[in-house]
Amino acid sequence: MGGGRMLYARVGALVLVGIVLAVAFVLFLAGGRGLQATEVFETYFEESVQGLDVGAPVRYRGVAIGRVTQIGLVAAEYPRQAGTSYSAGFQRVFLRFAVDLAQVGETPDLAEAVRLGLRSRITAQGITGVNYLELDFVNPDRFPVPNLPWTPRNPVIPGVPSTVAQVTNAAELLISRLADLPVDEITRDIAGLLSNLNRQTGDGDLAQVLREAALTMTLLRSTVQDSDLAGAVAELRAVATDARALVGSPEIRAALRSASGAAAELNRAAQRMPQAVDGFERTMRSARETTVDIQAELIPILIDLRATTANLRATAEQLRRAPSQLLFGAPPTPDRRR
Repeated sequence: MGGGRMLYARVGALVLVGIVLAVAFVLFLAGGRGLQATEVFETYFEESVQGLDVGAPVRYRGVAIGRVTQIGLVAAEYPRQAGTSYSAGFQRVFLRFAVDLAQVGETPDLAEAVRLGLRSRITAQGITGVNYLELDFVNPDRFPVPNLPWTPRNPVIPGVPSTVAQVTNAAELLISRLADLPVDEITRDIAGLLSNLNRQTGDGDLAQVLREAALTMTLLRSTVQDSDLAGAVAELRAVATDARALVGSPEIRAALRSASGAAAELNRAAQRMPQAVDGFERTMRSARETTVDIQAELIPILIDLRATTANLRATAEQLRRAPSQLLFGAPPTPDRRR
């Protein structure tokens, strides 16, 4: 009995040691992540998450900062409430991932980061088909924050479509637009256009224009062939030679030198013009001052002359009326004698 209990004790100790070694090995492979402070976030996607499994890395600008911890359907995790329509929100896939805060460092508040454009997307790792979750900043106007009809259990970082999904959506949109094109109507229009063009080139206005153009070219060719084109070119060359000789003649050169001298004289005269203008202005200023002085002296003389003329007019009027009184007038009154 004692030997059996010892055997059981050894087996139990061996199992415990194996469990401890297994946990230590797992922690070693995980790089000690289980002993570090982490925070769990959620994100949602409307596309397939095939190739992304639990344990896939979470990267920011290529740096591993966490691991995907859970993947599931929103409809199973957050049941639809009564009165809520079965909208596209319940057709999404949710992902929960743990982020190692020591790898992130100092960051802004989550709400501020989301406002600045922090988003998550599924990204393929090379050509292996293995995907990982990438966090990055994008244009918040292009990818706004969606309104969720449920209450998330963890902080949410909104998800954006992957590059493959965006290309696929663009291709589908292009195909749908091409499918909406009236191909039959466009084909009939092209056929009608070609028919009209064929008719115009056969016996229509366009054919008449082409025939007239061909006739014009024929007449022009015959005119050029019949005319003395070589003689005309020789005369033009002779005229050019004479013009060159005329330009290089001594008379033309002398005329150019004379014109250059006249231009120089005109330039010197133009330079002396401001001095002449200043002299003229000084003369006019002196004449204006002299006129002002003469006017100041003439004004008293004119006033005295006007008074004298008035006195003479009064004397002549009195002499005309009573000449004897002017010559033999009565003596002045006593008051005047005083």
